[in-house]
Amino acid sequence: VHIQYPRRQVGMKVYDGGSSHLPIKVNPAGVIPAIFASSLLLLPTTLSTFSGANAGPVMSWILAYFGPGQPLYLLFFGGMIMFFTYFYTFNVAFKPEDVAENLKNQNGFIPGIRPGKKTEEYLEYVVNRILVLGSGYLALVCLMPEIVRTNLAITAYFGGTSILIIVSVGMDFIQQVQSHLLAHQYEGLIEKSQLRGKKRGGKTRGTKKR
Repeated sequence: VHIQYPRRQVGMKVYDGGSSHLPIKVNPAGVIPAIFASSLLLLPTTLSTFSGANAGPVMSWILAYFGPGQPLYLLFFGGMIMFFTYFYTFNVAFKPEDVAENLKNQNGFIPGIRPGKKTEEYLEYVVNRILVLGSGYLALVCLMPEIVRTNLAITAYFGGTSILIIVSVGMDFIQQVQSHLLAHQYEGLIEKSQLRGKKRGGKTRGTKKR
């Protein structure tokens, strides 16, 4: 989202207003919706382990039709992932009201959109459209391993949530390494500039003594 800042005057000088961009992720919620959804769907199985053979007909029906790989399981899993993606994004990860308020306090605005409530509504509209794609791809990533495992009769369980966690941890590790290397490069440049400054200072002192 393009953000524009107005011109500002400091004393007799007038500075042009800058511009920047507000980045919005395709999936701001990350792996949290998949973790919530899988935890809720595994709840009946967890409860049945405590009841043992005394599970009633309702619990037996739930275990039969909501087991991993079953159509109802896949349907509810995908639906809950999409629901938790919207819920977590608008309540935790990205709050349009707070973002609009921060832009207003910083004198920033979206071109063609009035600051305040209109900016909040516009951001909510943009995020809603992005989340249609984000929640859909997240549900697809989580459902594909379940479908493949069921159709190919694979005994080892490796869900989409595990794939997402591995990928997110790997990306965070790469970002940490890149930031560390960048900081190391800056330290090297600062040390070189300091050495050059010392050499120049020594030369000027030598010329003054002469």
